[in-house]
Amino acid sequence: MKRLVLDACALIAYFNDENGATVIEDLFLSNKEIFMSVVNLYEVCYDAARTSGNQHAVVEILNTVRQLPIGIVWEVNDELLQAAAMLKVRYRISLADSFALGLATVLDAEVVSADHHEFEPVVQAGDVSVMWFR
Repeated sequence: MKRLVLDACALIAYFNDENGATVIEDLFLSNKEIFMSVVNLYEVCYDAARTSGNQHAVVEILNTVRQLPIGIVWEVNDELLQAAAMLKVRYRISLADSFALGLATVLDAEVVSADHHEFEPVVQAGDVSVMWFR
């Protein structure tokens, strides 16, 4: 079974019912193993708190995520840290995106994202596969 790693934009699109949200919903129903780094979950929580202006938005996001079929990787171990750091050195990507890519590398997984700007160079180099949801 193919493993998937969600980038923050995938979960944000799902929560905000943006273009591509149904693709993410279908993934949740698919029986695929889905993971997300705590760093990327932080991005989702930050986005919810920033856009709503409500500190309780973070609690709501966490409660909802706990009910979704997502394995949150709460620990940044040596292997993940090294993979993320090397990808950030190699490509001009954000810190959080380097963690999504690093986790995908460690888990031999495909990243789920719509962030073509950040991930296209990585895909073109063949370092990580990306499933574009829009």
